[in-house]
Amino acid sequence: MIRNVAVFCASADGVDPEFCAVAAELGRALAERNIGVVYGGAKVGLMRAVAEAALAAGGRVVGVIPNLLVDLEVAHDGLTELHVTDTMHTRKALIGERSDAFIALPGGFGTLEELFEVLTWQTLKIHAKPVVLLNTNGFYDKLLEFLDSCVTQGMLSQPKRDIVLVEDTVGAALRLLGVPD
Repeated sequence: MIRNVAVFCASADGVDPEFCAVAAELGRALAERNIGVVYGGAKVGLMRAVAEAALAAGGRVVGVIPNLLVDLEVAHDGLTELHVTDTMHTRKALIGERSDAFIALPGGFGTLEELFEVLTWQTLKIHAKPVVLLNTNGFYDKLLEFLDSCVTQGMLSQPKRDIVLVEDTVGAALRLLGVPD
């Protein structure tokens, strides 16, 4: 049963306005299904869009942010809960503990690092929680091609490659997690 979903995404808006629109759609859709959002706790970029849409729809939003980023004044102060951690490692561990599934929206190094860490945890059997790439407007197409190349090159087994679940729309991503419309 999915009660809370971790959302990994950018602290930037990106150039494609669809990125923010889909982030807001995801936040709203989770709230409407009484599923909490767990995310990085910032009030900027796609992170802001997800959190504010979920809150506006009456949802629960849990932010987890390290001291370093609070000090840079990016912590969102209007969340259901805000947990401040000492390190990025502690942040990621708490997000993982509080979540039943993971969805990655477009993002940069931080999003990719969080994504690959939870995929690694899954392959090491640290968790069995689903991980979904929400591939808005093909944002992750090149990454998926790279992962396929890793299989071809013998660096990643096909079963491990197959744990990366991919959908193009919010509705399809939620259905993949077994969340009804």
